[in-house]
Amino acid sequence: MNAPLHREIPATVLDSAAALDQVTRQWDGDIVRQLTDYIAIPAKSPGFDPQWSEHGYIDTVLRNAASWVEAQKVEGLKLELVRLPGRTPVIFFEVPATRADSTQTILMYGHLDKQPEFTGWRNDLGPWTPKYEDGKLYGRGGADDGYAVYASIAAVQALKAQGKPHARIVGLIETCEESGSYDLLPYVDALRPRLGDVGLVICLDSGAGNYDQLWLTTSLRGLAGGTLKVQILTEGVHSGDASGLVPSSFRIMRQVLDRLEDSKTGTLLPQSFHCEMPADRLEQARATAAILGEEVYKRFPWAHADCGGSTAFALPTTTDPVQALVNRTWKPTLSVTGAEGFPALQDAGNVLRPYTAFKLSLRLPPLIDAGAAVQELKALLEDNAPYQAKVTFESSGAASGWNAPSTTPWFERALNSASLAHFGAPVGYIGQGGTIPLMNMLSQGFPTAQMMVCGVLGPRSNAHGPNEFLHVPYAKRLTAAVAEVMAQMP
Repeated sequence: MNAPLHREIPATVLDSAAALDQVTRQWDGDIVRQLTDYIAIPAKSPGFDPQWSEHGYIDTVLRNAASWVEAQKVEGLKLELVRLPGRTPVIFFEVPATRADSTQTILMYGHLDKQPEFTGWRNDLGPWTPKYEDGKLYGRGGADDGYAVYASIAAVQALKAQGKPHARIVGLIETCEESGSYDLLPYVDALRPRLGDVGLVICLDSGAGNYDQLWLTTSLRGLAGGTLKVQILTEGVHSGDASGLVPSSFRIMRQVLDRLEDSKTGTLLPQSFHCEMPADRLEQARATAAILGEEVYKRFPWAHADCGGSTAFALPTTTDPVQALVNRTWKPTLSVTGAEGFPALQDAGNVLRPYTAFKLSLRLPPLIDAGAAVQELKALLEDNAPYQAKVTFESSGAASGWNAPSTTPWFERALNSASLAHFGAPVGYIGQGGTIPLMNMLSQGFPTAQMMVCGVLGPRSNAHGPNEFLHVPYAKRLTAAVAEVMAQMP
């Protein structure tokens, strides 16, 4: 719900109406078209497309974005495509400061690689078939987060159009984020002398609690992923002949996972995967729960069934909005995101399968070291296998979570004034359950920098899943709000 519109709006540096008008015209006249073309290109992250270099899709979206940025002719902007051997490329751009007393740098971040297709798209939609409908641009990657480079430049242009002095601005747009950003740290190291003294990071790869206000991400969970494989035979055998004597690889898999998770509650059993939620984050969760209420859990596309004339919806783990926010941001959780060793249903004969493999995605609380968690996970799953089956866990990478630094007075004022000016409601604070590996790197490298981590992934936007969409009206206001905050950086 919105705050009352008669709330006094703090003074902003920019003419807010003019800034919003400019970015709206740019979104409607150009950016939506650019993103429509971008969605049509299957630029899957290298973790999902090992032949990404040969296919050329990542290079295409990178070159398209770079060409668009250069075509904007932002005063003083210099851009280059940086390529380290054997790694996905990045865009790096810089805009010199126009304020004489400025010593710090604003770093703007985004990525152009995408998650894979997934199933279940609406009949008239698809991951690579963009469609603009009722202010929503459907398709894979537009919201997560191909729009970021375009919105970042539009925000810079809004500053320039009003002649407002600003700090030095640099941009880093990667193409490996959806695979865990394993290529990014070498670029950060290579570019570190050119990044300068970063005082503000603007990352547009996050989410929003609703579409009614600006949302600042306060924390991100970490991620430990990999493939768990249980093999009991070297080839499939007749299930009538072998079942009862040869143990099912699926049953062994269940036993192995029981070491990690309580299947009744979803609670992860190793205490080392848990951490205490800081008191300030819990208070923010309570405030956010008061704003969002039941929408915290109702925003998901729950399955439902007809029960004697009434509709029964599937239930979440909790209907307490505060606990729901805590569960999805500060509790470790296991998801099985893929499987191998199973034939399609129409092809499944009476055969005892030789192995079962699951792709595991373990979300970790923000303060847990993901590297240590992977090592513990491997030992926990592999040791003392039931029936001496061949059990292996192969890590696909890990990224620790992130807990934002305390907001300084200027940053809090800027966020609130930008949110009130463009939404009529104060800024909201929310933790996110996803992972942005760069944030930890930047917090370690620039411990005094303020972190404006925000994004357009609001209710039902469904990043990574079917029917993913970019909420264009919200993106316009977010773009203008970013310009407001940059203008107020001291």
